[in-house]
Amino acid sequence: MSTTPIEPPPSRDGHSEATSFPAVVLEVLREMREQRDSFERSAALAAKERKSERRWRNLFQAMFFGAPVLLGVLYFLFFLSSTGFRWGPFGNVVGIVRIEGPIGSTERASAENIIPILEKAFGNPNVKGVVLHIDSPGGAPVEAERISSAINSLKAKHRKEVVAVINNLGASAAYMVALNADKIIAAKYSFVGSIGAIMAPWQLDKAIAKVDVAQRVYASGKLKAFLNPFTPVSPEVDRKAQQLVDQMGGFFLAEVKARRGQALKANIDFGTGEVWPGPEAKEIGLVDAVATVDDYVAVHWGLRPYDYGPSTDTAPFLTRSLQDALAGAVKRLALSGPVVQ
Repeated sequence: MSTTPIEPPPSRDGHSEATSFPAVVLEVLREMREQRDSFERSAALAAKERKSERRWRNLFQAMFFGAPVLLGVLYFLFFLSSTGFRWGPFGNVVGIVRIEGPIGSTERASAENIIPILEKAFGNPNVKGVVLHIDSPGGAPVEAERISSAINSLKAKHRKEVVAVINNLGASAAYMVALNADKIIAAKYSFVGSIGAIMAPWQLDKAIAKVDVAQRVYASGKLKAFLNPFTPVSPEVDRKAQQLVDQMGGFFLAEVKARRGQALKANIDFGTGEVWPGPEAKEIGLVDAVATVDDYVAVHWGLRPYDYGPSTDTAPFLTRSLQDALAGAVKRLALSGPVVQ
């Protein structure tokens, strides 16, 4: 019995099934590759769209939530500026401390306001010198004494040069403060001096006597109520008041002579209470040079001035508290440095 080999049926295009199988596989692989590429392109496009969507969403959220924060920060910075707050100083500067207006416990030029500012100026390593910018008629001698003591203590601690520059007026207790500087400079058109003491109580007893009114005063000592304006001034009270004024004036004059020493011109009565123009004050030895604060700082130090205040529009306690808090926060951040994990 003979056998005849069975051949595969011919394919539609005339090739056998054996010869078309690799082509089918290649076609399938090609289609799979194209599908994969298409899927990857679709995935990339979707990722790009999601990224763009996130970007716009984040931008919208930043605008929606960040705008109030930004406005709040700007308002806070404006508030700090209005209270006299200043950042810095950055770089080497000359610190300007203003002693302006009457010197008194309730005045802007009080020891309570001036001493903390002096401490900041002396304590900052960027401050290479301190200028006492004086424009004051004087005032309470004890307030001036407190400021003077602070200046001397800070000078001894930080070894920085202190220069007092008298602008328009440096009289009485203001000149007492200036005596504690290493140098005293006065402007050409300034007035310097008024060395002495004054006591000016009211005498109202004659006025109230005209309306048949009197005040009965009981005091433990005969001079206990000697400054009462409603009681007559006796010769003994008058002598006591003058004695006190002479003593205070003598203390002041002795301090001037001790501080200014050989610079004082001989045969000049500095205790008359008068004031002298800047050039004449230099001539008789009350000041060391005639110049404005701008000229002196530029020539003597060659550094830019940094105004520590207090300024006229400053609420001193509030500003000082804000400055201390913010400066402390910035200092802590600077000292902490980056965190390495």
